[in-house]
Amino acid sequence: MDIKLYYEDKGKGIPIVMLHGNNGSSIYFKHQIDYFSKKYRVITVDTRGHGKSKRGTLPFTMDQFVLDLDNLLNELNIKEFILLGFSDGANIAMKYALKYQEKIKALILCGGNIYRKGLKLSFRLPVELGYIFTKLLNMKRKNEFLYLMMYEPNIRNEELNQIKVPTLVIAGTKDIVKEFHTKEIANNITNSKLLIIDGNHYILSNKHEILNKEIDKFLSNTKV
Repeated sequence: MDIKLYYEDKGKGIPIVMLHGNNGSSIYFKHQIDYFSKKYRVITVDTRGHGKSKRGTLPFTMDQFVLDLDNLLNELNIKEFILLGFSDGANIAMKYALKYQEKIKALILCGGNIYRKGLKLSFRLPVELGYIFTKLLNMKRKNEFLYLMMYEPNIRNEELNQIKVPTLVIAGTKDIVKEFHTKEIANNITNSKLLIIDGNHYILSNKHEILNKEIDKFLSNTKV
Protein backbone atom coordinates (compact mmCIF):
# COMPACT_ATOMS: atom_id res chain seq x y z
CA MET A 1 0.00 0.00 0.00
CA ASP A 2 1.29 3.49 -0.81
CA ILE A 3 0.11 5.09 2.47
CA LYS A 4 -0.63 4.30 6.11
CA LEU A 5 -4.17 5.10 7.23
CA TYR A 6 -4.50 7.19 10.37
CA TYR A 7 -6.58 5.50 13.06
CA GLU A 8 -7.33 5.75 16.76
CA ASP A 9 -7.83 2.74 19.01
CA LYS A 10 -9.56 2.85 22.39
CA GLY A 11 -11.06 0.25 24.72
CA LYS A 12 -11.02 -3.54 24.90
CA GLY A 13 -13.26 -6.31 23.66
CA ILE A 14 -14.85 -7.03 20.30
CA PRO A 15 -13.60 -4.39 17.83
CA ILE A 16 -16.04 -1.84 16.38
CA VAL A 17 -14.54 -0.21 13.29
CA MET A 18 -16.09 3.19 12.46
CA LEU A 19 -15.99 4.86 9.03
CA HIS A 20 -16.78 8.58 8.63
CA GLY A 21 -18.50 10.42 5.78
CA ASN A 22 -17.36 12.30 2.67
CA ASN A 23 -14.71 14.96 3.36
CA GLY A 24 -14.94 14.18 7.07
CA SER A 25 -12.74 12.42 9.60
CA SER A 26 -12.93 10.11 12.59
CA ILE A 27 -13.50 13.15 14.82
CA TYR A 28 -17.16 12.78 13.84
CA PHE A 29 -17.44 9.77 16.18
CA LYS A 30 -16.38 11.54 19.39
CA HIS A 31 -19.70 10.71 21.07
CA GLN A 32 -19.52 7.06 20.00
CA ILE A 33 -15.89 6.59 21.09
CA ASP A 34 -16.55 7.53 24.72
CA TYR A 35 -19.77 5.51 24.87
CA PHE A 36 -18.76 2.26 23.17
CA SER A 37 -15.14 2.03 24.38
CA LYS A 38 -16.51 1.06 27.80
CA LYS A 39 -17.61 -2.30 26.35
CA TYR A 40 -15.82 -2.65 23.01
CA ARG A 41 -12.53 -1.89 21.30
CA VAL A 42 -13.36 1.16 19.17
CA ILE A 43 -11.21 1.78 16.09
CA THR A 44 -11.93 4.97 14.14
CA VAL A 45 -10.28 5.29 10.75
CA ASP A 46 -9.55 8.28 8.52
CA THR A 47 -10.19 7.20 4.93
CA ARG A 48 -7.52 7.83 2.28
CA GLY A 49 -7.28 11.58 1.60
CA HIS A 50 -9.49 12.43 4.60
CA GLY A 51 -8.56 13.75 8.02
CA LYS A 52 -4.99 12.76 8.92
CA SER A 53 -4.65 10.08 6.24
CA LYS A 54 -2.62 11.04 3.17
CA ARG A 55 -4.12 10.96 -0.32
CA GLY A 56 -1.39 8.80 -1.83
CA THR A 57 -1.20 7.93 -5.52
CA LEU A 58 -3.71 5.06 -5.80
CA PRO A 59 -7.28 5.62 -7.09
CA PHE A 60 -9.66 7.71 -4.97
CA THR A 61 -12.50 5.20 -5.14
CA MET A 62 -14.53 3.17 -2.67
CA ASP A 63 -13.06 -0.05 -4.02
CA GLN A 64 -9.63 1.29 -3.06
CA PHE A 65 -10.93 2.45 0.34
CA VAL A 66 -12.15 -1.12 0.94
CA LEU A 67 -8.69 -2.49 0.15
CA ASP A 68 -7.06 0.17 2.35
CA LEU A 69 -9.31 -0.78 5.27
CA ASP A 70 -8.70 -4.50 4.86
CA ASN A 71 -4.94 -3.93 4.75
CA LEU A 72 -5.14 -1.94 7.99
CA LEU A 73 -7.22 -4.59 9.75
CA ASN A 74 -4.81 -7.30 8.62
CA GLU A 75 -1.91 -5.26 10.03
CA LEU A 76 -3.78 -5.01 13.33
CA ASN A 77 -4.48 -8.76 13.20
CA ILE A 78 -8.23 -8.15 13.49
CA LYS A 79 -10.06 -11.14 12.04
CA GLU A 80 -13.64 -10.42 13.21
CA PHE A 81 -15.26 -7.11 14.02
CA ILE A 82 -18.39 -4.96 13.98
CA LEU A 83 -18.46 -2.43 11.14
CA LEU A 84 -20.23 0.92 11.53
CA GLY A 85 -20.38 3.44 8.71
CA PHE A 86 -21.87 6.91 8.42
CA SER A 87 -22.88 8.41 5.04
CA ASP A 88 -20.06 7.58 2.59
CA GLY A 89 -18.67 5.44 5.40
CA ALA A 90 -21.87 3.38 5.25
CA ASN A 91 -21.39 3.04 1.50
CA ILE A 92 -17.81 1.85 2.00
CA ALA A 93 -19.08 -0.55 4.68
CA MET A 94 -21.57 -2.08 2.23
CA LYS A 95 -18.82 -2.46 -0.38
CA TYR A 96 -16.58 -4.05 2.25
CA ALA A 97 -19.35 -6.47 3.25
CA LEU A 98 -19.78 -7.58 -0.35
CA LYS A 99 -16.10 -8.55 -0.47
CA TYR A 100 -15.25 -9.65 3.08
CA GLN A 101 -18.49 -10.29 4.95
CA GLU A 102 -17.08 -13.42 6.63
CA LYS A 103 -15.07 -11.02 8.84
CA ILE A 104 -18.07 -8.94 9.92
CA LYS A 105 -20.04 -9.90 13.04
CA ALA A 106 -22.59 -7.07 12.63
CA LEU A 107 -23.09 -4.17 10.24
CA ILE A 108 -24.46 -0.73 11.13
CA LEU A 109 -25.31 1.63 8.25
CA CYS A 110 -26.29 5.23 9.01
CA GLY A 111 -27.35 7.55 6.18
CA GLY A 112 -26.03 5.35 3.39
CA ASN A 113 -27.13 5.19 -0.24
CA ILE A 114 -26.46 2.72 -3.04
CA TYR A 115 -26.93 5.04 -6.02
CA ARG A 116 -27.04 8.81 -6.58
CA LYS A 117 -30.77 9.14 -7.19
CA GLY A 118 -31.36 7.77 -3.71
CA LEU A 119 -30.33 11.23 -2.49
CA LYS A 120 -32.87 14.06 -2.35
CA LEU A 121 -32.77 16.48 -5.28
CA SER A 122 -32.15 19.44 -2.94
CA PHE A 123 -28.82 17.83 -2.00
CA ARG A 124 -28.06 16.08 -5.27
CA LEU A 125 -28.38 19.08 -7.59
CA PRO A 126 -25.64 21.20 -5.94
CA VAL A 127 -23.39 18.13 -5.95
CA GLU A 128 -23.97 17.59 -9.68
CA LEU A 129 -23.35 21.26 -10.48
CA GLY A 130 -20.30 21.34 -8.21
CA TYR A 131 -18.87 18.28 -9.91
CA ILE A 132 -19.17 19.90 -13.36
CA PHE A 133 -17.79 23.24 -12.08
CA THR A 134 -14.75 21.74 -10.31
CA LYS A 135 -13.97 19.54 -13.32
CA LEU A 136 -14.05 22.50 -15.70
CA LEU A 137 -11.77 24.53 -13.41
CA ASN A 138 -9.46 21.54 -12.85
CA MET A 139 -10.03 21.63 -9.07
CA LYS A 140 -8.90 18.05 -8.73
CA ARG A 141 -9.12 17.54 -4.96
CA LYS A 142 -12.63 18.97 -4.61
CA ASN A 143 -13.69 17.14 -7.74
CA GLU A 144 -12.54 13.82 -6.27
CA PHE A 145 -14.80 14.22 -3.24
CA LEU A 146 -17.76 15.14 -5.44
CA TYR A 147 -17.01 12.20 -7.73
CA LEU A 148 -17.66 9.84 -4.82
CA MET A 149 -21.15 11.29 -4.35
CA MET A 150 -21.82 11.29 -8.10
CA TYR A 151 -20.75 7.79 -9.06
CA GLU A 152 -20.28 5.73 -5.90
CA PRO A 153 -21.03 3.21 -4.49
CA ASN A 154 -23.29 2.07 -7.37
CA ILE A 155 -24.49 -1.11 -5.67
CA ARG A 156 -27.33 -3.16 -7.15
CA ASN A 157 -30.17 -4.59 -5.06
CA GLU A 158 -29.20 -8.12 -6.06
CA GLU A 159 -25.75 -7.45 -4.62
CA LEU A 160 -27.27 -6.32 -1.33
CA ASN A 161 -29.09 -9.67 -1.24
CA GLN A 162 -25.68 -11.28 -0.74
CA ILE A 163 -25.19 -9.57 2.64
CA LYS A 164 -26.33 -12.01 5.34
CA VAL A 165 -24.77 -10.57 8.51
CA PRO A 166 -27.03 -8.91 11.12
CA THR A 167 -27.48 -5.33 9.90
CA LEU A 168 -28.99 -2.17 11.37
CA VAL A 169 -30.02 0.39 8.73
CA ILE A 170 -30.45 3.90 10.16
CA ALA A 171 -31.61 7.25 8.78
CA GLY A 172 -33.20 10.47 9.98
CA THR A 173 -36.70 11.63 9.06
CA LYS A 174 -35.11 14.70 7.45
CA ASP A 175 -32.13 12.88 5.99
CA ILE A 176 -30.54 13.79 2.65
CA VAL A 177 -31.29 10.17 1.70
CA LYS A 178 -34.85 9.56 0.52
CA GLU A 179 -36.81 7.47 3.02
CA PHE A 180 -37.93 4.98 0.38
CA HIS A 181 -34.27 4.48 -0.54
CA THR A 182 -33.28 3.72 3.06
CA LYS A 183 -36.13 1.20 3.17
CA GLU A 184 -34.93 -0.25 -0.14
CA ILE A 185 -31.52 -0.90 1.39
CA ALA A 186 -33.03 -2.53 4.48
CA ASN A 187 -35.46 -4.63 2.43
CA ASN A 188 -32.67 -6.04 0.29
CA ILE A 189 -30.35 -7.04 3.14
CA THR A 190 -31.73 -10.35 4.39
CA ASN A 191 -31.00 -10.09 8.11
CA SER A 192 -31.63 -6.39 8.66
CA LYS A 193 -33.50 -4.09 10.99
CA LEU A 194 -34.67 -0.59 9.96
CA LEU A 195 -34.47 2.37 12.34
CA ILE A 196 -35.68 5.82 11.28
CA ILE A 197 -35.62 8.48 13.98
CA ASP A 198 -36.53 12.15 14.08
CA GLY A 199 -33.57 14.17 12.83
CA ASN A 200 -31.36 14.99 9.87
CA HIS A 201 -28.42 13.28 8.17
CA TYR A 202 -26.15 13.91 11.15
CA ILE A 203 -28.12 12.02 13.79
CA LEU A 204 -25.10 10.01 14.94
CA SER A 205 -23.78 13.31 16.25
CA ASN A 206 -26.79 15.43 17.19
CA LYS A 207 -28.98 12.54 18.41
CA HIS A 208 -26.17 10.45 19.83
CA GLU A 209 -27.87 9.85 23.19
CA ILE A 210 -30.73 8.01 21.46
CA LEU A 211 -28.72 6.33 18.71
CA ASN A 212 -25.92 5.02 20.91
CA LYS A 213 -28.48 3.20 23.06
CA GLU A 214 -30.29 1.83 20.00
CA ILE A 215 -27.04 0.56 18.48
CA ASP A 216 -25.98 -0.92 21.82
CA LYS A 217 -29.35 -2.69 22.10
CA PHE A 218 -29.04 -4.03 18.55
CA LEU A 219 -25.56 -5.42 19.26
CA SER A 220 -26.73 -7.01 22.51
CA ASN A 221 -29.69 -8.65 20.76
CA THR A 222 -27.47 -10.01 18.00
CA LYS A 223 -25.15 -11.46 20.70
CA VAL A 224 -21.95 -10.41 18.97
